Amino acid sequence: MAEPAPAASGSGDPPEQPSKNALKKAQKEKEKAEKKAAAKARELAERQKKDAADAEDVSKDSYGELPMIGSKDFKPTGKPRIDLSTIAEHEEKEVTFRCWVQNARVQSAKLAFLNLRQGLTTVQAVVAASEKISKQMVKFCGSLNTETTLAVTGLVKRVKEPIKSATVKDFELHITAAFVEAKADILPLQVDDAERPLPSEGLGDQDEQQTEGDARPLVGLNTRLNNRTLDLRATINHAIFIIKSGVCQLFQEFLSQKGFVLIHTPKILGAASEGGANVFEVKYFDRPAYLAQSPQFYKQMLISSRYEKVMEIGPVFRAENSNTARHLTEFTGLDLEMEFQENYHEVMSVLEDLMLFIFKELNARYKKETDLVRGVYHVEDFKMPESGKVPRIPFQEGIKMLREAGEELGDYDDLTTPQEKHLGRLVLEKYNSDFYILDQFPIVLRPAYTMPSPHNPLLSNSYDMFMRGQEILSGAQRIHDADLLAEQMRKHDPPIDPNGPGTKEYVDSFRYGCPPHGGGGFGLERIVQFWLGLPNIRMTSLFPRDPQRVTP
Repeated sequence: MAEPAPAASGSGDPPEQPSKNALKKAQKEKEKAEKKAAAKARELAERQKKDAADAEDVSKDSYGELPMIGSKDFKPTGKPRIDLSTIAEHEEKEVTFRCWVQNARVQSAKLAFLNLRQGLTTVQAVVAASEKISKQMVKFCGSLNTETTLAVTGLVKRVKEPIKSATVKDFELHITAAFVEAKADILPLQVDDAERPLPSEGLGDQDEQQTEGDARPLVGLNTRLNNRTLDLRATINHAIFIIKSGVCQLFQEFLSQKGFVLIHTPKILGAASEGGANVFEVKYFDRPAYLAQSPQFYKQMLISSRYEKVMEIGPVFRAENSNTARHLTEFTGLDLEMEFQENYHEVMSVLEDLMLFIFKELNARYKKETDLVRGVYHVEDFKMPESGKVPRIPFQEGIKMLREAGEELGDYDDLTTPQEKHLGRLVLEKYNSDFYILDQFPIVLRPAYTMPSPHNPLLSNSYDMFMRGQEILSGAQRIHDADLLAEQMRKHDPPIDPNGPGTKEYVDSFRYGCPPHGGGGFGLERIVQFWLGLPNIRMTSLFPRDPQRVTP
């Protein structure tokens, strides 16, 4: 009989238990896994909470685009708005104002910087994420297009270091609310480019010119004028036209104190007031008429009407095909006419004191604007004489000075622009004045109504005024006798019919006892150009007109 198989080794014995070390290790791994899972859960919960908070946007009522004002129902905030130039008066206070975005940039998800402008004032603004300012608002403000119009609210804070990129150096604005009032599209011309000088003193035909060490080319005048609305936004252009407005104000202020009456004369005439071909003819119903070359006829007729002193600010039209840096076909004339007692130099004295007053007050009242423009074009200060010491140089003496300096010209030749500038340098060197008068011009160079000189029938009682060697005014004693006036009109080249339409009434006005009188007409744009040292007169006209340009 076979023997039974032996039992398996250890059968029936209890299983071996894990060691204490193994148990500890397993417990630690379990705890570690539980902590990791808990951390992930907390991170997920925090992320969800943060996402929910971000989605909620705590600043949603503090930024955005407003409905078009006036076109939709809109509840005004009623907040008073400050002038940005007074921001220093509001330290640690919340202010609201309208402004334009000069530039905007996002520094990080939680920080953005803006440069804001109102008028000639610019300020740095900061948008920083916080419990009250969302990252969405930071992104919105930092992404605004240049030139967008904003209504901004913020806290005015003093800074430790002066801010170089803004005119407000010692303060910045911490934005708490920003609303777009008018969004700007992509610009065809950057306003910053309009702040820089022109490429040259030419007409601006060269649209761009690279400057040494500068990656950005200078933008030419034609490009700027073709985008004039944007070009005019530049602070330098604001300064130019503030000064231009100031010249008009000062002109009226001085003359009003002298008893001058402001007048407004017709600009559609029956005859050309200056004679010659430099006149725009227009169809006036069934007959020709002319745009006024000056208010000359009417100024004199008013003197005959017993208005002792008159002044006018108005448009002047000259059909001169002159494509130079100092000519326009339409400009603004500052005109005056007055009686004098015994000598036409009495009129010259009034004109001299008028211009010295304007120069002095421009320095006093418009220094900020003057310095801003001259800082771009680096022109020297305007040198002025004292009252009563304005150089009065006889035309013949001016010719002599030019000849001695090497110029070739006849006794009765008109001066070219280079010769005028040359004489200006000679006068500055001799008299230390950028302002002077040439007196006793050749009569052949003057209009028919100019009084001939008693000293030389080839000369006349007429004068021009100059700034920096360039003419700003032409004036004279006028003929106040009808018969002499008619004679001079017939002798004029080309002849003028004293009995023609538009001239007969003018000539006849001197048959009824008109006193001796004189006056002159300034070119407003030239005064501004030469005061500021601008290279082109078109810069002083909002929408200039020249032989090549009738738009915009």
